[in-house]
Amino acid sequence: MTFELNLLVLVLALLLDRIVGDPPALWAQVPHPIVLFGRVIGWFEGWLNRSTLTKRQKRRNGILCIVLLLLASALVGLALHWFFALFGLAGILLEVVCATVFFAQKSLGDHVDAVAAGLKEDGLQGGRHAVSMIVGRDPETLDEPAVCRAAIESLAENFSDGVVAPAFWYAVLGLPGLFAYKMLNTADSMIGHKTERYIDFGWASARLDDLANWPAARLSIALIAAGAWLRRGSDACREAFRIAMRDGGLHRSPNSGRPEAAMAGALNVQLAGPRVYSGVVVMEPMINGAGRDTATVGDIEDGLSVFYASCSVLAFIILALFVFLL
Repeated sequence: MTFELNLLVLVLALLLDRIVGDPPALWAQVPHPIVLFGRVIGWFEGWLNRSTLTKRQKRRNGILCIVLLLLASALVGLALHWFFALFGLAGILLEVVCATVFFAQKSLGDHVDAVAAGLKEDGLQGGRHAVSMIVGRDPETLDEPAVCRAAIESLAENFSDGVVAPAFWYAVLGLPGLFAYKMLNTADSMIGHKTERYIDFGWASARLDDLANWPAARLSIALIAAGAWLRRGSDACREAFRIAMRDGGLHRSPNSGRPEAAMAGALNVQLAGPRVYSGVVVMEPMINGAGRDTATVGDIEDGLSVFYASCSVLAFIILALFVFLL
């Protein structure tokens, strides 16, 4: 498939994902590909990360594990692409559907909107329950502004990981690149933690995931700024860029802080700061410390507006590039 056709498939996949998302009825009948990825990762982890191994052996096995997983996922993507190519136009549509499964525009927006709805309908407990579906921090430690910040942070970070990065790797490498990226991202979420069990075995997965997300995190700044300009005006656009350039590196992740800082600037609200994971307090500096210190349900809704506008800008840029190359 040519690069131009990759772009066309990508635009159609983004459009389909924006409209349909992840139909719960479908995935209640068959396992989602990410679930299958997780099962494979779990099997490799149980086999190669035994407690009897030394740290050096665990790190070596972790490198072997992620290399095998990336090769296998890329080969599956390549085989599917070759299979779809046998069916001409129908095959292109099949590839559109296949690629759509790996984007998260509608599902992410719906999950974050559920936090706002939970706070409105059921108060703090409703918000805590909804936000616990999308973040790993202890929900019972969150007051209402913290619930709102957590939702906005998840929205910004997952815009990069769940929309921009998959789009980038599909545009560059097609289905093999998309499959490999999603396998890597899933592996990082499962074994890329700095805990005693995973700090050595998951080291390679975490480092490679940082590398794979580097381009998307920086592209996300421009996209969020563009979305802010469309929904909140030129001042919000400038602040998104300014805060991202100034505070994007404050986050413990080399990538997550970039879109979070852009969204903080766009909404003029403080994000990040101290939070609690599994009873452990993680101290981080506040992003956009001069912004408003109390996030609200309205900020979640404004963030969603910027998010959807940013998704539209991404699709428009890809379509424009496709037309230009033709």
